[in-house]
Amino acid sequence: MASYQRTHTVSSRGKGFTNITEALREVVSSSGVQTGLCTVFVQHTSASLVIQENADPAVLRDLERWLSDLAPESRRWEHDDEGPDDMPAHARSALTKTSEVIPITDGRLALGTWQGVYLWEHRARPHQRRIVVHVSGD
Repeated sequence: MASYQRTHTVSSRGKGFTNITEALREVVSSSGVQTGLCTVFVQHTSASLVIQENADPAVLRDLERWLSDLAPESRRWEHDDEGPDDMPAHARSALTKTSEVIPITDGRLALGTWQGVYLWEHRARPHQRRIVVHVSGD
């Protein structure tokens, strides 16, 4: 079984989604793995990962509004060391995921037709986010 790992830096534009699907496809291609798994992990506590529709951007806008309603900046949070978006970002990350696992079939990510992989930035300002991509298989 082969194992291949790479760390990527993703520049977010602030709160919202950054499509990282093509970067993941490139890592899988470089790995040479034909059948296996691609594990993606974000090394931060105020951003997350999500596999979601890549066709209609309204889906992503609706998700952002929904999660903002669940963990609003207007709530009185005890932890606010880095500003009013700090603790809501941690709460949003706790409700979502810090990793995703995607099968690899015939040397490619086995995503559905309308699926993309996104970094979901929960902070208001842009950040540099580290993503670890681990590919294993044959």
